[in-house]
Amino acid sequence: MLKIKKIIYFIFLFSITSLSYSGNHEEKSIRLEGVMNGETYSSPIKLNFIVKNMKVLKAGINEKDSGHHHLLINLKELPNLKLSLPMTENIIHFGKGQTSTNLELEPGRYTIQLLFADYTHTPHEKPLITDKITFFIK
Repeated sequence: MLKIKKIIYFIFLFSITSLSYSGNHEEKSIRLEGVMNGETYSSPIKLNFIVKNMKVLKAGINEKDSGHHHLLINLKELPNLKLSLPMTENIIHFGKGQTSTNLELEPGRYTIQLLFADYTHTPHEKPLITDKITFFIK
């Protein structure tokens, strides 16, 4: 009987340990698909915004671990990531919760980054931002 109790106790401890490491403990991340560094494309380009362990919602909806995407195009310097992102020709907001876009661009050299921000367009405390990608439109 004592042996069975030990086995049950062990299974119980193992279950609790497993539960504490499962669920939504994975790191949050974003990825931009559709362009690769140094490559040349024809316009329009199809871009997909991939987010992991965060919820994509419309701007203005305040929910934990959520937000929406922003494209940073041809920025020499990042904006202040502690403040709400301005809406400019170089910072495109996807506040309707879009997860993709077709981007029309003139021929030339471009840099692009994807940034995920909260309901007020403010980047999260640990900003979710991709590395800068340089590409060309012919």
